[in-house]
Amino acid sequence: MIDITYGASPEKKTAVALGYFDGLHLGHVYVIQKVLSQNELSPAVFTFNCDTTLPKFEKQEDIISFENKCEMLSKMGIKYLYAPDYAEVSGLTYEQFVSEILVKKLDVGFACCGESFRFGKGGEGTPEKLLTLSEKYGFKAHIAENVCLDGEPISSTRIRELIREGKIEEANRLLGYELSFRLPVVYGNQIGRKLSFPTINQIIPSTNVIPRFGVYKSFVQVNGKNLRAITNIGIRPTVVENSGVVMETHILNFSGELYGKKIAVSLCGFLRGEKKFADLAELKEQIARDVKNAL
Repeated sequence: MIDITYGASPEKKTAVALGYFDGLHLGHVYVIQKVLSQNELSPAVFTFNCDTTLPKFEKQEDIISFENKCEMLSKMGIKYLYAPDYAEVSGLTYEQFVSEILVKKLDVGFACCGESFRFGKGGEGTPEKLLTLSEKYGFKAHIAENVCLDGEPISSTRIRELIREGKIEEANRLLGYELSFRLPVVYGNQIGRKLSFPTINQIIPSTNVIPRFGVYKSFVQVNGKNLRAITNIGIRPTVVENSGVVMETHILNFSGELYGKKIAVSLCGFLRGEKKFADLAELKEQIARDVKNAL
Protein backbone atom coordinates (compact mmCIF):
# COMPACT_ATOMS: atom_id res chain seq x y z
CA MET A 1 0.00 0.00 0.00
CA ILE A 2 1.30 3.43 -0.97
CA ASP A 3 0.78 6.34 1.43
CA ILE A 4 0.13 9.42 -0.74
CA THR A 5 -0.83 11.74 2.12
CA TYR A 6 2.20 13.97 1.68
CA GLY A 7 3.73 12.75 -1.54
CA ALA A 8 2.98 10.79 -4.69
CA SER A 9 -0.23 10.85 -6.69
CA PRO A 10 -2.16 7.83 -8.00
CA GLU A 11 -0.98 6.49 -11.33
CA LYS A 12 -4.57 6.14 -12.57
CA LYS A 13 -8.09 6.95 -11.47
CA THR A 14 -9.13 5.59 -8.10
CA ALA A 15 -12.08 4.02 -6.36
CA VAL A 16 -12.10 5.63 -2.91
CA ALA A 17 -13.59 4.30 0.33
CA LEU A 18 -14.40 7.19 2.69
CA GLY A 19 -14.52 6.82 6.46
CA TYR A 20 -12.79 7.01 9.81
CA PHE A 21 -12.73 3.19 9.84
CA ASP A 22 -11.75 3.16 13.51
CA GLY A 23 -12.40 -0.53 13.93
CA LEU A 24 -12.43 -1.89 10.39
CA HIS A 25 -15.44 -3.95 11.45
CA LEU A 26 -17.69 -5.89 9.08
CA GLY A 27 -19.65 -2.76 8.18
CA HIS A 28 -16.45 -0.95 7.20
CA VAL A 29 -15.28 -3.98 5.24
CA TYR A 30 -18.50 -3.85 3.21
CA VAL A 31 -17.71 -0.26 2.16
CA ILE A 32 -14.14 -1.21 1.24
CA GLN A 33 -15.28 -4.24 -0.75
CA LYS A 34 -17.33 -1.90 -2.94
CA VAL A 35 -14.18 -0.08 -4.07
CA LEU A 36 -12.22 -3.30 -4.43
CA SER A 37 -14.87 -4.50 -6.89
CA GLN A 38 -14.19 -1.57 -9.27
CA ASN A 39 -11.77 -3.52 -11.42
CA GLU A 40 -10.81 -0.67 -13.77
CA LEU A 41 -9.85 1.67 -10.90
CA SER A 42 -7.10 1.63 -8.28
CA PRO A 43 -8.55 0.96 -4.80
CA ALA A 44 -7.86 3.77 -2.32
CA VAL A 45 -8.94 4.81 1.17
CA PHE A 46 -9.47 8.26 2.62
CA THR A 47 -9.31 8.17 6.41
CA PHE A 48 -7.75 9.98 9.35
CA ASN A 49 -4.61 9.21 11.30
CA CYS A 50 -6.18 8.19 14.60
CA ASP A 51 -2.83 8.32 16.45
CA THR A 52 -2.74 12.12 16.10
CA THR A 53 -4.30 14.40 18.70
CA LEU A 54 -7.31 15.85 16.92
CA PRO A 55 -9.84 18.31 18.38
CA LYS A 56 -12.77 16.27 17.13
CA PHE A 57 -11.45 12.93 18.29
CA GLU A 58 -9.47 13.78 21.43
CA LYS A 59 -11.91 11.74 23.54
CA GLN A 60 -12.21 9.02 20.91
CA GLU A 61 -11.54 5.49 22.09
CA ASP A 62 -9.98 3.76 19.12
CA ILE A 63 -10.66 0.06 18.64
CA ILE A 64 -7.44 -0.49 16.72
CA SER A 65 -4.31 1.59 16.25
CA PHE A 66 -3.56 3.47 13.06
CA GLU A 67 -0.66 1.06 12.45
CA ASN A 68 -2.99 -1.94 12.67
CA LYS A 69 -5.54 -0.22 10.45
CA CYS A 70 -2.94 0.40 7.73
CA GLU A 71 -1.71 -3.18 7.89
CA MET A 72 -5.23 -4.55 7.55
CA LEU A 73 -6.08 -2.23 4.65
CA SER A 74 -2.95 -3.32 2.83
CA LYS A 75 -3.79 -7.01 3.30
CA MET A 76 -7.30 -6.36 1.98
CA GLY A 77 -5.83 -5.06 -1.29
CA ILE A 78 -5.98 -1.28 -0.92
CA LYS A 79 -3.31 0.32 -3.12
CA TYR A 80 -3.40 3.97 -2.00
CA LEU A 81 -3.88 5.57 1.42
CA TYR A 82 -4.66 9.24 2.02
CA ALA A 83 -4.76 9.91 5.78
CA PRO A 84 -4.25 13.57 6.72
CA ASP A 85 -4.50 15.03 10.20
CA TYR A 86 -8.06 16.17 10.90
CA ALA A 87 -6.92 19.77 11.37
CA GLU A 88 -5.58 19.87 7.80
CA VAL A 89 -8.98 19.32 6.20
CA SER A 90 -11.45 20.49 8.87
CA GLY A 91 -11.66 23.99 7.37
CA LEU A 92 -12.69 22.82 3.90
CA THR A 93 -16.31 23.16 2.87
CA TYR A 94 -17.92 19.95 1.76
CA GLU A 95 -17.60 20.95 -1.90
CA GLN A 96 -13.94 21.91 -1.41
CA PHE A 97 -13.39 18.48 0.13
CA VAL A 98 -14.73 16.88 -3.03
CA SER A 99 -12.95 19.17 -5.49
CA GLU A 100 -9.58 19.49 -3.71
CA ILE A 101 -9.17 16.03 -2.19
CA LEU A 102 -11.29 13.58 -4.12
CA VAL A 103 -10.96 15.10 -7.57
CA LYS A 104 -7.54 16.80 -7.57
CA LYS A 105 -5.58 14.70 -5.07
CA LEU A 106 -7.12 11.26 -5.53
CA ASP A 107 -8.31 11.51 -9.15
CA VAL A 108 -11.51 9.80 -8.11
CA GLY A 109 -13.57 7.73 -10.54
CA PHE A 110 -15.78 6.11 -7.90
CA ALA A 111 -16.41 6.97 -4.24
CA CYS A 112 -18.21 4.95 -1.58
CA CYS A 113 -19.17 5.79 2.01
CA GLY A 114 -21.52 4.55 4.69
CA GLU A 115 -24.84 6.11 5.65
CA SER A 116 -23.37 7.95 8.64
CA PHE A 117 -20.31 9.44 6.88
CA ARG A 118 -19.93 13.22 7.16
CA PHE A 119 -17.34 15.46 5.52
CA GLY A 120 -16.43 19.11 5.16
CA LYS A 121 -16.49 21.96 7.67
CA GLY A 122 -18.91 21.31 10.51
CA GLY A 123 -19.78 17.91 9.04
CA GLU A 124 -22.19 19.56 6.60
CA GLY A 125 -21.35 17.11 3.82
CA THR A 126 -23.74 14.16 3.79
CA PRO A 127 -23.78 11.02 1.63
CA GLU A 128 -26.63 12.57 -0.37
CA LYS A 129 -24.50 15.66 -1.09
CA LEU A 130 -21.68 13.37 -2.19
CA LEU A 131 -24.06 11.84 -4.75
CA THR A 132 -25.04 15.29 -6.02
CA LEU A 133 -21.45 16.50 -6.26
CA SER A 134 -20.35 13.32 -8.00
CA GLU A 135 -22.62 14.24 -10.91
CA LYS A 136 -21.19 17.76 -11.01
CA TYR A 137 -17.56 16.58 -10.99
CA GLY A 138 -18.00 13.58 -13.22
CA PHE A 139 -17.46 10.51 -11.03
CA LYS A 140 -19.69 7.77 -9.68
CA ALA A 141 -20.69 7.51 -6.01
CA HIS A 142 -22.41 4.91 -3.90
CA ILE A 143 -23.88 4.93 -0.38
CA ALA A 144 -23.36 1.57 1.31
CA GLU A 145 -26.26 0.52 3.49
CA ASN A 146 -25.69 -0.50 7.09
CA VAL A 147 -24.60 -4.08 7.70
CA CYS A 148 -26.66 -5.76 10.43
CA LEU A 149 -25.94 -8.67 12.74
CA ASP A 150 -28.50 -10.09 15.17
CA GLY A 151 -31.02 -7.57 13.86
CA GLU A 152 -28.96 -4.49 14.73
CA PRO A 153 -26.57 -2.37 12.63
CA ILE A 154 -22.89 -3.05 13.22
CA SER A 155 -21.29 0.10 14.60
CA SER A 156 -18.09 1.10 16.36
CA THR A 157 -20.19 2.44 19.25
CA ARG A 158 -21.82 -0.96 19.73
CA ILE A 159 -18.45 -2.72 19.57
CA ARG A 160 -16.83 -0.36 22.10
CA GLU A 161 -19.62 -1.02 24.58
CA LEU A 162 -19.16 -4.79 24.23
CA ILE A 163 -15.40 -4.46 24.75
CA ARG A 164 -15.89 -2.34 27.88
CA GLU A 165 -18.28 -4.98 29.25
CA GLY A 166 -15.81 -7.80 28.58
CA LYS A 167 -18.12 -9.38 25.97
CA ILE A 168 -15.16 -10.00 23.74
CA GLU A 169 -16.63 -12.92 21.80
CA GLU A 170 -19.58 -10.74 20.71
CA ALA A 171 -17.28 -7.83 19.86
CA ASN A 172 -15.11 -10.14 17.75
CA ARG A 173 -18.17 -11.34 15.82
CA LEU A 174 -18.97 -7.76 14.83
CA LEU A 175 -15.36 -6.97 14.04
CA GLY A 176 -14.89 -10.08 11.93
CA TYR A 177 -11.56 -10.76 13.62
CA GLU A 178 -10.14 -11.04 17.14
CA LEU A 179 -9.46 -7.75 18.90
CA SER A 180 -5.71 -7.32 18.92
CA PHE A 181 -3.16 -5.03 20.53
CA ARG A 182 0.33 -4.83 19.00
CA LEU A 183 2.46 -3.09 21.62
CA PRO A 184 6.04 -3.00 22.89
CA VAL A 185 6.92 -5.37 25.73
CA VAL A 186 8.08 -3.43 28.82
CA TYR A 187 9.73 -4.47 32.06
CA GLY A 188 7.42 -5.43 34.92
CA ASN A 189 7.93 -6.43 38.54
CA GLN A 190 8.53 -10.10 37.55
CA ILE A 191 6.11 -11.49 40.13
CA GLY A 192 4.75 -13.89 37.49
CA ARG A 193 8.24 -15.30 36.96
CA LYS A 194 8.55 -15.98 40.69
CA LEU A 195 5.25 -17.88 40.54
CA SER A 196 6.45 -20.00 37.58
CA PHE A 197 4.04 -18.09 35.30
CA PRO A 198 6.25 -15.48 33.57
CA THR A 199 4.39 -12.74 31.73
CA ILE A 200 5.04 -10.12 29.08
CA ASN A 201 3.86 -6.66 30.10
CA GLN A 202 2.38 -4.13 27.67
CA ILE A 203 0.80 -0.71 28.17
CA ILE A 204 -2.54 -0.03 26.45
CA PRO A 205 -2.52 3.62 25.26
CA SER A 206 -5.15 5.91 26.76
CA THR A 207 -6.46 6.58 23.23
CA ASN A 208 -7.64 2.95 22.92
CA VAL A 209 -10.92 1.56 24.15
CA ILE A 210 -10.09 -0.35 27.35
CA PRO A 211 -11.52 -3.86 27.78
CA ARG A 212 -13.16 -4.79 31.08
CA PHE A 213 -10.52 -5.48 33.70
CA GLY A 214 -9.96 -9.16 34.22
CA VAL A 215 -8.47 -12.27 32.64
CA TYR A 216 -8.92 -13.32 29.01
CA LYS A 217 -8.13 -16.27 26.84
CA SER A 218 -5.74 -15.00 24.20
CA PHE A 219 -3.31 -15.78 21.42
CA VAL A 220 0.11 -14.22 21.00
CA GLN A 221 1.99 -13.93 17.72
CA VAL A 222 5.64 -14.85 18.22
CA ASN A 223 8.01 -15.60 15.34
CA GLY A 224 5.12 -16.10 12.95
CA LYS A 225 3.27 -18.53 15.23
CA ASN A 226 0.02 -18.10 17.17
CA LEU A 227 0.62 -19.32 20.73
CA ARG A 228 -2.06 -19.87 23.37
CA ALA A 229 -1.97 -17.52 26.33
CA ILE A 230 -3.92 -15.91 29.15
CA THR A 231 -3.97 -12.13 29.53
CA ASN A 232 -4.76 -10.06 32.59
CA ILE A 233 -5.88 -6.46 31.97
CA GLY A 234 -5.84 -3.93 34.80
CA ILE A 235 -3.97 -1.11 36.50
CA ARG A 236 -0.56 -2.01 37.88
CA PRO A 237 1.21 1.19 39.02
CA THR A 238 4.20 -0.84 40.23
CA VAL A 239 4.99 -1.78 36.63
CA VAL A 240 5.22 1.69 35.09
CA GLU A 241 4.19 4.78 37.04
CA ASN A 242 1.35 6.85 35.56
CA SER A 243 1.26 4.57 32.55
CA GLY A 244 -2.41 3.63 32.57
CA VAL A 245 -3.72 0.16 31.84
CA VAL A 246 -1.38 -2.82 31.70
CA MET A 247 -1.76 -6.15 29.88
CA GLU A 248 0.09 -9.02 31.52
CA THR A 249 0.19 -12.08 29.29
CA HIS A 250 1.41 -15.55 30.18
CA ILE A 251 2.27 -17.45 27.00
CA LEU A 252 1.70 -21.17 27.43
CA ASN A 253 4.68 -23.45 26.80
CA PHE A 254 6.97 -20.60 25.78
CA SER A 255 10.33 -19.45 27.07
CA GLY A 256 12.33 -16.55 25.71
CA GLU A 257 12.96 -12.84 26.07
CA LEU A 258 10.62 -10.45 24.25
CA TYR A 259 11.53 -7.14 25.95
CA GLY A 260 11.41 -4.17 23.59
CA LYS A 261 9.70 -6.11 20.78
CA LYS A 262 6.26 -5.21 19.44
CA ILE A 263 4.09 -8.23 20.11
CA ALA A 264 0.47 -8.76 19.01
CA VAL A 265 -1.90 -10.11 21.66
CA SER A 266 -5.39 -11.11 20.46
CA LEU A 267 -8.25 -11.49 22.96
CA CYS A 268 -10.68 -14.31 22.22
CA GLY A 269 -12.66 -14.98 25.41
CA PHE A 270 -13.36 -13.54 28.87
CA LEU A 271 -12.48 -15.88 31.75
CA ARG A 272 -13.13 -13.90 34.94
CA GLY A 273 -13.17 -10.46 36.49
CA GLU A 274 -10.56 -8.93 38.76
CA LYS A 275 -9.83 -10.54 42.11
CA LYS A 276 -7.83 -9.62 45.18
CA PHE A 277 -5.71 -12.38 46.65
CA ALA A 278 -4.65 -12.93 50.23
CA ASP A 279 -1.11 -13.93 49.24
CA LEU A 280 1.05 -15.06 46.34
CA ALA A 281 0.23 -18.72 46.94
CA GLU A 282 -3.47 -18.02 46.38
CA LEU A 283 -2.62 -16.01 43.27
CA LYS A 284 -0.53 -18.88 41.91
CA GLU A 285 -3.40 -21.32 42.42
CA GLN A 286 -5.79 -19.00 40.58
CA ILE A 287 -3.42 -18.56 37.64
CA ALA A 288 -3.13 -22.34 37.35
CA ARG A 289 -6.95 -22.55 37.22
CA ASP A 290 -7.02 -19.77 34.58
CA VAL A 291 -4.57 -21.69 32.42
CA LYS A 292 -6.66 -24.84 32.74
CA ASN A 293 -9.84 -22.94 31.84
CA ALA A 294 -8.13 -21.30 28.86
CA LEU A 295 -7.12 -24.69 27.51
